[in-house]
Amino acid sequence: MDMNFSDQELERYSRHILLPQVGATGQARLRQASVLVVGAGGLGAPLLQQLAASGIGHIGIMDHDHLELSNLQRQVLYGTDDLGLFKVEAAARNLRALNPLVKISSYPVRATEATLDDLVPQYDLVCDGTDNFPTRLAVSDACVRHRRSLVSGAVQGFSGQLAVFRPQKGGPCYRCLFPEAEQTAAPDCGMSGVLGAAPGVMGSLMAVEVMREIMDLEGCDETRVSMWDALSGTMNGFTLNRDPHCLAHPEDNVKA
Repeated sequence: MDMNFSDQELERYSRHILLPQVGATGQARLRQASVLVVGAGGLGAPLLQQLAASGIGHIGIMDHDHLELSNLQRQVLYGTDDLGLFKVEAAARNLRALNPLVKISSYPVRATEATLDDLVPQYDLVCDGTDNFPTRLAVSDACVRHRRSLVSGAVQGFSGQLAVFRPQKGGPCYRCLFPEAEQTAAPDCGMSGVLGAAPGVMGSLMAVEVMREIMDLEGCDETRVSMWDALSGTMNGFTLNRDPHCLAHPEDNVKA
């Protein structure tokens, strides 16, 4: 691992390096890491800001949507001048302005089985900030196939959900959490609304989990699903185990 830092890097990341749990070794791991973010909207926007500012070496952004005025209430990575652009185009430009030391790759494509199978193996870790069950399942299935950790977030109204799945370590996946998701319609913030700051909280928490995963900090073994409620100001959760009947793990379903 390259432990040599430029003067600019030492100054930019000094508050990280001062932390005994991070130090120069942890910052070098962040610089060496590559992270694919699927969805550059409410969750993806703050997540991407935190990842770029923290010095993740290579960030990939996958999203096929264009920016609309209603996005700006919560997608704080963007400005009024970005309206009409592909989110990945605006995100890449703004992230490079935030931290020119980070490599940014943008993919203005839908997250399908084919596109995910092409991109997921190119990255160390995947983040899912999408807003519908079919895409979340597709991202999870790709992470199972290619043995990648998945940081998954969701937000609705005044609440959010967060989990880290590690199928390569024999842990559960998103299908283990929502086995009936394909038959369920995900809530649409365009219909039900969302508190503008809520995605910022959850996106930042996702960034924390990414960094914990990359630096292999304490407590990164079990899969815990965390539920945050902005109205009550509480965070609750539970430990999730692998579902032996999950369709994403065919080896569990082989008949004796």
